[in-house]
Amino acid sequence: QVQLVESGGGLVQAGGSLRLSCAASGRASSRYTIAWFRQAAGKEREFVAYVSWSGGSTANADSVKGRFTISRDHATNTVYLQMNSLKPEDTAVYYCAAGTSAYSISRSSYNYWGQGTQVTVSS
Repeated sequence: QVQLVESGGGLVQAGGSLRLSCAASGRASSRYTIAWFRQAAGKEREFVAYVSWSGGSTANADSVKGRFTISRDHATNTVYLQMNSLKPEDTAVYYCAAGTSAYSISRSSYNYWGQGTQVTVSS
């Protein structure tokens, strides 16, 4: 079992920044690929970014490239999502997820999910 706890969401103006954290715990949690997904009201949950268990491989959705950066701290077993130049369309509940499949952007590849953290970007 892997437990994931997100934090860092909030309300920010367009153009601002937030950093989300995902604290992982549980058996072999440091060996999992960790991803961020988001779900806006009335829309399906979509991939945002992932980082491999080693931290050596990352990927971002086209909609956030150049603005969001995912990173991993093995010392604290925490994954971060630095979000800059935020836009109103980034408003969503952000979830972190853990899976054993490498380099996947599919929700079905992730077995464990956090409870989510709300990000609201005002115009």
